Amino acid sequence: MSRTIIDVHVLQTVPPSNLNRDDTGTPKTAVYGGVRRARVSSQAWKRATRRAFQDLLDPTELGVRTRRVAELLADRITAVEPSLDRAAALVLAAETLHTATGSKIEVPRRKADSAKKKGEPEPPPESSYLMFLSSRQLDGLARLAVEGADDIKAFLKAKDNKDKARELADTRHSVDIALFGRMVADSADINVDAAAQVAHAISVHQVENESDYYTAVDDQNERDEESGAGMIGTVDFNSATLYRYAALDVDRLRDNLGVGLRPDEPLHEPVRRAVRAFLHGFVASMPTGKINTFGNHTLPEAVIVTLRSARPISFVAAFEEPVQAPQAVGGHLRGACTQLFAHVSDIEKAYDVTSDPSWVLHVGAATEPLAALGTEVSLSGLLDSVGKAVADRLEARTLLEGAGAVPAQAQAPAAEGKNQPA
Repeated sequence: MSRTIIDVHVLQTVPPSNLNRDDTGTPKTAVYGGVRRARVSSQAWKRATRRAFQDLLDPTELGVRTRRVAELLADRITAVEPSLDRAAALVLAAETLHTATGSKIEVPRRKADSAKKKGEPEPPPESSYLMFLSSRQLDGLARLAVEGADDIKAFLKAKDNKDKARELADTRHSVDIALFGRMVADSADINVDAAAQVAHAISVHQVENESDYYTAVDDQNERDEESGAGMIGTVDFNSATLYRYAALDVDRLRDNLGVGLRPDEPLHEPVRRAVRAFLHGFVASMPTGKINTFGNHTLPEAVIVTLRSARPISFVAAFEEPVQAPQAVGGHLRGACTQLFAHVSDIEKAYDVTSDPSWVLHVGAATEPLAALGTEVSLSGLLDSVGKAVADRLEARTLLEGAGAVPAQAQAPAAEGKNQPA
């Protein structure tokens, strides 16, 4: 049986900006096709996509990634049982999280020593690394902690309760965990393989970073003998037309999310909702590096989404030979669209994947060549069409599996290693 993979290709021009910088403050770059390109790391755009979910999904469908997970759970515990004081709730939270995830939840020694020297109360316990839990998982763990509040250690030593804690931490994953995965260093068995893969965005053309020398004037300095700048500095930047790519394994997403989470919704509604949120969030989001300095709030000029049946296909090779801006008029977008159209047509014909359905969102005359690659849609039309196509395909697969066909996941080769969380 075929798989269900969504490919997302984006062309987006960004003016002078510093979306994603390295440890020296310089915009990240990469060499591709023998020339230096602007680069925005996959982590930066996954973070921007996750933040966009806050406006696209109900908070109950999202997770929180933090080392301060004990405080987060303690808040839920006191909401369930208001008679518990804060200190008792933190103890319950730490013990429950340790049982559920295997991670030590304790007060960091540096913070404990600092508080002791200052005569301050002991700080709350923390995880030693970022922990990613869904809202529903936190709610379930809070109820379990309250149930064993009289003697939480003895309660969690009981096998049934220990197993329940582990189950609560490994079921009913949030959309962002299902999409971007989760790694729990102390309990690999509750890791979550990511359904989404996001490539580093690179410019379709050669780029050289530049520096802006700036000054700030002291508004209260009016004496001639102290004239001049109150502060000087530099900030590095570049501008680029970026090729962005992401692949979404819908089968993995379905496995991670589960089906029919609410009795009043269709079987594959959670997956359809997650697909819409991912597409919208990935397409329309923007990393916020130096955003106040540059105000680089652009939207993509072109988006191509394809529903694959075998494996993901990136079209980055269309730009292995960098786009050259015409000397007379400049601009990289038109050349990028021409190269992309030619590459897509050739690769899909050569590998017999021309029948995979595609949708194209494009803006302006420069992107017209791409219109022939799929059905032209607006953003809302794209979300509706892809969401429906995914739901229809999953429904057809469910009917086949019910008739005794082998599930797609059983046929798909095992992935090498695990995708890392965003």
